[in-house]
Amino acid sequence: MTISLADLRRDYTQATLSESDAGAEPMSLFAHWFKEALEAKVPEPNAMSLATVGANGRPSSRIVLLKDFDARGFTWYTNYASRKAQDLLDNPYAALTFHWVELERQVRIEGRVERVAEAESDAYFQVRPLKSQIGAIASAQSQPIANRAQLEKQYEEAALKFGDAPVRPTQWGGYRLTPDIVEYWQGRSSRLHDRLLYTKEADGQWLKQRLQP
Repeated sequence: MTISLADLRRDYTQATLSESDAGAEPMSLFAHWFKEALEAKVPEPNAMSLATVGANGRPSSRIVLLKDFDARGFTWYTNYASRKAQDLLDNPYAALTFHWVELERQVRIEGRVERVAEAESDAYFQVRPLKSQIGAIASAQSQPIANRAQLEKQYEEAALKFGDAPVRPTQWGGYRLTPDIVEYWQGRSSRLHDRLLYTKEADGQWLKQRLQP
């Protein structure tokens, strides 16, 4: 049976998004939507696409997990020697996308990225599961390796060396994106979707606009 991609479509009818639903700044709406994603048991609601651009101008995207958000921005953790880290060193701006299919919602976020304080990275590392701590130590993320057996050997060596008291490796830690653009998208019927765009102005205030779908 041949499947036509052009025929893969659905009508979005679950919810609406009006200006009155959204506050004067974008973070309160994000907190509300994230809570609803949790309550709806969306699989991995903190999964987000992280897009970066390297010195060569080529974009790169991958899925990472949001680990904190507050008035300061959106935080995740990774290896500081990874490709995304090198991209951020060359160009400290990035874009995030959350897609909560079950709620017919999308959130797009853009802004400048900086490393979080070492104490913050230390604190988060200590609450990770032990095996995840060892994995962060054992893996030189994004670097080539001969085979799976070599990776597992590195893990075993790290587990033997650090036991049940690993210390955060200096090449691993957090990043925080401070948003200056946030767009909320709510699917609507007949492709007349709701789109609200927040743009941070020079005086620090947020401009809120409705966009055509």
